[in-house]
Amino acid sequence: MAAVRRLRLLALAAALAAGCASAAFAQADRGHLVVIGGGTRPASVNTLIARLAGGAAGTLLVFPQASAVADTGPDLATEFRALGLGRVVVIAADHAGADTEAVLQQTAGATGVYFAGGDQNRLMAVLRGTKLETRLRALYRDGAVIAGTSAGAAVLSRVMITGDEQRPLTKDQDWQTIEADNVVTAPGLGLLDDVVVDQHFVRRRRHNRLISLVLEQPALLGVAIDEETATWVKPDRTFEVVGNGPVLVFDAKGATTARDAAGPGLRGSDLRLHVLRAGAVYDLRSRTVQRNAPTP
Repeated sequence: MAAVRRLRLLALAAALAAGCASAAFAQADRGHLVVIGGGTRPASVNTLIARLAGGAAGTLLVFPQASAVADTGPDLATEFRALGLGRVVVIAADHAGADTEAVLQQTAGATGVYFAGGDQNRLMAVLRGTKLETRLRALYRDGAVIAGTSAGAAVLSRVMITGDEQRPLTKDQDWQTIEADNVVTAPGLGLLDDVVVDQHFVRRRRHNRLISLVLEQPALLGVAIDEETATWVKPDRTFEVVGNGPVLVFDAKGATTARDAAGPGLRGSDLRLHVLRAGAVYDLRSRTVQRNAPTP
């Protein structure tokens, strides 16, 4: 009986090891994310997207739906072709079209995706719950690069900041408080789990918004990206800062947080803040800075 028990334990250990190996393989078998904070895209970010998408051998899908500007799709297609990409396809579908075989066929062979800026709610209204949304997740899982700027960056996380506020003080004074139940969120694409992305961050002084959200939901890591700046999230779940501005990381997971007994005010102690610049590397799994210096 002891020998049988020993064999069973060895079999269980082997199965667990195989499971770990499969999980490690699945973790490695993922694409890249280029999460851009808005504003002008610097050459370093453009070059990175084109390279990760395969250059002359690549096919990039452009999604202009977040933008209200009619020429956004064609203009982006011209821009990315000038970067040396072999094929650029503008996906102009609405919500109904995102479930059609004709649109899904447009995604065949795609090695990259780019989401334009504008209003993230417009983009998710097209994609949410559709076959096209499922296809985009599959492309990422299979190794494609998914890039987005501003609104196109916001949709990449599981919890998406919509841009709306429950209790603005006045019409022209938004995000003046650090309070609970004020930041409106909605489901995003979920390519970044346990992370919430904010953009135009330093330029538009959005600190109160993100601090409120991570104090209210400490499991979420707040990644705040300034304009002309991107985080390049690699398959190993580290990200490198690329571009001209800072990336701020707000981590309340180990903090002591509380809500006022009367009213929506939020409190917190030992909230961690990292200010990162180009070349810095951050590990999303361990929530630690691996390097905060220019790339050697």
